[in-house]
Amino acid sequence: MSALQRRLAIWAAAAALIVTGGGVWLATTDTPRQLSQTIVQSKGIGQPFNLVDHNGEPITEKAFEGSPTAVFFGFTHCPEVCPTTLYEMASWLDTLGHEGEPIKAFFITVDPERDTPEILKSYVSNFTDRIVGITGKPDDVADLARSWHVYSRKIPLESGDYTMDHTASVFLVDAEGNFKSTIAFRENTDTAVAKLRKLVSR
Repeated sequence: MSALQRRLAIWAAAAALIVTGGGVWLATTDTPRQLSQTIVQSKGIGQPFNLVDHNGEPITEKAFEGSPTAVFFGFTHCPEVCPTTLYEMASWLDTLGHEGEPIKAFFITVDPERDTPEILKSYVSNFTDRIVGITGKPDDVADLARSWHVYSRKIPLESGDYTMDHTASVFLVDAEGNFKSTIAFRENTDTAVAKLRKLVSR
């Protein structure tokens, strides 16, 4: 695929988003870059799902209900964006302390072919016990990602292995299931914590 074709594919994946200003980032095989100067404002974000958490237990959309929620899509073989983001998520929650206890946090893999529950559990436990990993059948995971307007694509490597391009922002949803904002990759810590604090106070 040429560079032009790749850019067109990325923008096609983003075309369904309704945007108003903020920061949605795309993680690529080169370096993370800002996909657009926007925050996704979607009225129908997410959908019902039947997947598996990092303990191997069934998990559905009901796990997201009734609490403010932070959701990040990534994969365990990610070289920079995912470990950085999970580390920062853990730090934000620690900073909030008791105030942040209502927040649920989820790490949904975009690479379910490799990210088994066991691998996810080992991975997320390196950062915090506050984040729940989610995986499942590839088609089901792909459907869920699309319902969140998340871009992801498998990128073959010369070694015969592959990596993943994917949206690199944390999505924030209130206790009623309404999308509120995103936290961009490497967003200022004080700004990120303020967004989470606002999410809890709604």
